[in-house]
Amino acid sequence: MVKQSIFGRMAQLAKANINSLLDQAEDPQKMLDQMVRDYSNNIAEAESAVAQTIGNLRMLQADYNEDVKNAQDWGNKALAASRKADEYRSAGDTVDAQKFDNLAKVALQRQIASENEAKAAEPSIASQTDVVDRLKTGLDQMKGKLNQLTSKRNELVARSKTAAAQSQVHDALKSIDIMDPTSEVGRFEEKIRREEAKVLGQQELAASSLDAQFNQLEDLGEQTEIDARLAALKSGGAKPAIGAGGTAASGSAAVGSTVDEADFDKL
Repeated sequence: MVKQSIFGRMAQLAKANINSLLDQAEDPQKMLDQMVRDYSNNIAEAESAVAQTIGNLRMLQADYNEDVKNAQDWGNKALAASRKADEYRSAGDTVDAQKFDNLAKVALQRQIASENEAKAAEPSIASQTDVVDRLKTGLDQMKGKLNQLTSKRNELVARSKTAAAQSQVHDALKSIDIMDPTSEVGRFEEKIRREEAKVLGQQELAASSLDAQFNQLEDLGEQTEIDARLAALKSGGAKPAIGAGGTAASGSAAVGSTVDEADFDKL
């Protein structure tokens, strides 16, 4: 009964449709893991049962071969006893001839018994051989299904991990929307823009101050030249430079801001 139960499970599992079972499963990965364990356990039990069945077959075959050999041996002994009886009978020794004829009969009787035992074992051997062949085929199918299950399980686990990783990345991207002005990135970008604008304003202000400083330097240089020429006039050792009218005019304009133009008419 135990063997029949194992063989029944072998047939059922060998015919199982993996995809159909997965469609019915709430958690395919867990189901596959359990199926792999069940298949592995059933295969181990089936291998043990098949090995026992093969062992029984080999015992039947050994007994059959022994019966066939015994039948041949008893046939040879019967033939030898019959010939011996014929020799004694030819020699006129009827007593010994009858004795060996009786031995030949015993040998023939045992030969027939061995042949009958061998013939009786033939149907069992044939049936057991067929069972063993079918069990081996079923066991091979189970191992094939186990390989399919293992491959399917590995594929499913890999796909599950990939999907989980993609989901994590998607969630992370959703939490950081760089186009959303209300997000942390958007506020940080706005802060940097204001700092950049402040720097531009500081640069523009610095440039204005620098231009004013250069203008002051130009005014100072002009006043210095005027003072030098005045000193030269007073000493009588120099005359206004020819071609310096533009400079002198500028100087006059500068001085004119503090004197009356009518004073020049009195000279």
